[in-house]
Amino acid sequence: MSLNKVMILGRLGQDPELKYTPSGAAVCNFSLATTETWTDKSGQKQEKTEWHRVVVWGKLGELCNQYLTKGRQAFVEGSLQTRSWDAQDGTKRYTTEINAKNIQFIGGQASTGKGDYSRNEMNQEVPMGDNALNQDYNVSTDANFTADDIPF
Repeated sequence: MSLNKVMILGRLGQDPELKYTPSGAAVCNFSLATTETWTDKSGQKQEKTEWHRVVVWGKLGELCNQYLTKGRQAFVEGSLQTRSWDAQDGTKRYTTEINAKNIQFIGGQASTGKGDYSRNEMNQEVPMGDNALNQDYNVSTDANFTADDIPF
């Protein structure tokens, strides 16, 4: 038996970036920071921030691009995936990211020009019952998708 599940709550480090594959599938990327604080043996407060790459496919990715902005909190559920590709200099590159399946938008957002949202829109969970939101996107089955199409 195995389990690949990630749940993190953090703040966006930048505005999301939305792109489309050649076949028209939406893919949204953003980074999420989680911070741990503790007091060391000498009584000094310490802090460590981890950055997590998040990838969101389909309609859910489009909603993330619409509602999430730099600094906004989000709760992300998904799975870890590691990808590899050949860089332009010929070296093999790797990245590990969270393939998000469910995202809850937490709290309000700063004014960023993406529009003003009502109080009900500020703290919402994106429903996952809709098949359009719940479909996995398999890069290996998209014949038009190449390493050059990776949006980051």
